[in-house]
Amino acid sequence: MSMKFLASAAALAAILVCGPAFALKTTREPKADCANAQTQTDLNVCAVLDFGTADKALNAQCTKTRAAMVAIDADLDNNMKGAEKALIKAQRAWVDYRDGECEAQGFQARGGSMEPMLVSGCKADLTKKRTKELKDLAAGPEGNQ
Repeated sequence: MSMKFLASAAALAAILVCGPAFALKTTREPKADCANAQTQTDLNVCAVLDFGTADKALNAQCTKTRAAMVAIDADLDNNMKGAEKALIKAQRAWVDYRDGECEAQGFQARGGSMEPMLVSGCKADLTKKRTKELKDLAAGPEGNQ
């Protein structure tokens, strides 16, 4: 086989594999009146949107809390440092917990049209709670009173 043929075949394979992914990015996000959602589809869409909003807030707060942990570490002797590392470890474990817990919650309607709403709603609720926990952690003991 010639190199030119192999290069053409590789390019075609990339288009076939990546094409659907590019198409997904250009499709419109479903719209729903979340204040008056009536159908299961709308409820599912609204739960996904709620989780997306909560996840963005979590990521923003996580950045702030990480900066606070870096500041704590900066004030400690080398043998006492570890606040940032502990936060990262906790956050990774929390994401695994959240995803597993919400997957389990989804089994209440396994295979049904309500399952995505249960999973996304669970993720949104737990993510909002975690965001508050991270905010409290960043504020320190003085900010929590």
